[in-house]
Amino acid sequence: MKIGRYLILFLLFMALLITFGNRGLVDNYLMSKRLADLKTQTIKIAAENNELKKKILLLRNDIDYIEMMARNELGMVKKGDVVYRFARQ
Repeated sequence: MKIGRYLILFLLFMALLITFGNRGLVDNYLMSKRLADLKTQTIKIAAENNELKKKILLLRNDIDYIEMMARNELGMVKKGDVVYRFARQ
């Protein structure tokens, strides 16, 4: 009978280690969830990189895009454009 008790205690101890121990079932679940989050984040970053590559190509090659960015971002104007400035009160 003593062997049976020790065997049950040993099995219970092993079950706890498998479930909650280092690299156990709970740890495995948390790591798989973290991996899914990282994959999602990687996909978002890859999409952002593609958009930035497109902008780089436009800035290198497309004169109209460069002009639009200069007007919008830097407030530049062409010769002959009429500029209106409003006074703040």
